[in-house]
Amino acid sequence: MTRRWSMRIVWELQGRDLTFLELQRECDGMSSSTLTLRLRELTEARVVARHQDGSYALSPLGSSLPAAFGPLVSWAEEWAAATASDQPAAEVGDPANTDISPAAT
Repeated sequence: MTRRWSMRIVWELQGRDLTFLELQRECDGMSSSTLTLRLRELTEARVVARHQDGSYALSPLGSSLPAAFGPLVSWAEEWAAATASDQPAAEVGDPANTDISPAAT
């Protein structure tokens, strides 16, 4: 799950089956080679299953994974609400944006 796009694929497959092209479109046009590789890895890990019609779905084991994301989603929502009234982030490359302390993130 630490590989780029893996969590996104699981997120998009929760509660629905998608074909390769549908999944690629939902994942903001991820390259076909990357999607193929991630689907292979997730299938080998028994998180994703491929149906006979070629569509992909979360396996019974993988279906419990989105619930594990729940606390992280809750934290992210709290963080977004808490920081919504803060000053806008400095532009990338802005020399004034040199504070990299944990409080700045």
